[in-house]
Amino acid sequence: MQRAIDPKGGKATAPPDLWIAGLGSQYPPHVLEPKDLYDFATRFHNPETPGLKRLLAINKRTGIETRSAVSTYKDGFGTGKDPPTIADIDSFFRVVGVDLTVQASRKALQEWGGNKSQITHTVGVTCTSQGNPGYDVLVNQALGLEASIDRTLLHGVGCAGGLAIMRAAGQIAAGATAFGRPARILAFACELSTPHMRCELAAAERKPSDQVGIAGALFSDAAAAFVLTNRSCTVISRDVPSLIKQAVKPVLDGMLLGCRVPSTDNFDWALHPGGTAVVDGVKEAMGLTEHQLRATREIYRTKGNSSSPTVLIVLDRLRSMDSSRGNIVAASFGPGLAIEMALLERC
Repeated sequence: MQRAIDPKGGKATAPPDLWIAGLGSQYPPHVLEPKDLYDFATRFHNPETPGLKRLLAINKRTGIETRSAVSTYKDGFGTGKDPPTIADIDSFFRVVGVDLTVQASRKALQEWGGNKSQITHTVGVTCTSQGNPGYDVLVNQALGLEASIDRTLLHGVGCAGGLAIMRAAGQIAAGATAFGRPARILAFACELSTPHMRCELAAAERKPSDQVGIAGALFSDAAAAFVLTNRSCTVISRDVPSLIKQAVKPVLDGMLLGCRVPSTDNFDWALHPGGTAVVDGVKEAMGLTEHQLRATREIYRTKGNSSSPTVLIVLDRLRSMDSSRGNIVAASFGPGLAIEMALLERC
């Protein structure tokens, strides 16, 4: 955490107190196993083509036992003759994704305990909905929030999105503090990746094996939300794996320079489960134990990687686990290569 500068005197001042006062997550009702993807692929495609053969091989090695999904491969987009269009997928998101986000947001608002009329800002993120207006408008309407509140919607942040909205919300709240204003920020993340599966399979069938990505075998569906405030309150925090492994310690060390934290050796970790290689790489680079990564491993194994909401869901799971550790390092990764980190304290 960096120290702020007083514009009047140029002196360093203490950072504003920011609080996560409510946190909620929501998975859809369905789960998919690796064998389901194979059965789905063979229904419409030739699994012996080089690209699809590679994708299905990756699907067997992810370490994911089940993926959360808004529908099964036996209904919805899994039954059409042709893959859905972007417009089809976005229309679906604007109903199902919005509902999932509303459920997660209501949990966060309920735990916060304030009146929704006190919400001053919303900050949303997704990389699986591209429609206009943004899905945050629909979420706000469904929650009955005031139309006059300030909205921010992030796109293209990928799996780093969960902590990107935490950073954005924190900056908004810190700015409000500087002007002596209250900030009650509802932030939410939602990704629906499984509706894209028909398109992923069709693309893999056409491509050579060395051009096939892992998205079709990795991503799942989920939403998460939190309420961040700027006042004290009672609370009832193929190269990518190697690059992350190299970068995570320098990034953490740089963040610690401005904090009174000599070491994070005894911290729990809420690590975005970008894949087994990513988690294993961070574990090795930081000398972590399996116990420090227990929430990350559980969510990855049982729900998969839901992109931006996942790190918040790991955080939600971690806080319910017994631990003698009072502090948490949260870390997520996205395109670029972007690394988002936060130091959190249990309270």
